[in-house]
Amino acid sequence: METQRQRKIAGIIQQDLADILQRAVTDSGMGGVILSVTKVYVTTDLSIARVYVSVFPVKEAMPLLNGIMAAGPQIRHELARRTRHQLRRVPELAFFLDDSLEYIEQIEKSLKGGENPIENRDLLVRRKKS
Repeated sequence: METQRQRKIAGIIQQDLADILQRAVTDSGMGGVILSVTKVYVTTDLSIARVYVSVFPVKEAMPLLNGIMAAGPQIRHELARRTRHQLRRVPELAFFLDDSLEYIEQIEKSLKGGENPIENRDLLVRRKKS
């Protein structure tokens, strides 16, 4: 069960990280890439934040996620600078790819093609529970 404090801190982190990452993508010259922070979960001790990132087009997702993870300390530093009046300590950031848009697209494609993914579950890739 997520507490009110966890939700509030996750919201602050999500808003600032979205701005930081979008600005970094724009500055790097990847103008056609859309990046959004879809969800942030903060642990109960507020030490780790799981950040879910959605990237469009999907083919750019893994290289971009690897670049974000490599620049993790700089991103955390920028986040600390922006939230210094709101957060005492900035949690460690763990980045994950949010594939929900791709999953929804696969469902729509299957339904339009006449194949029913509900009847034939092998049409869709299995998703892991996190």
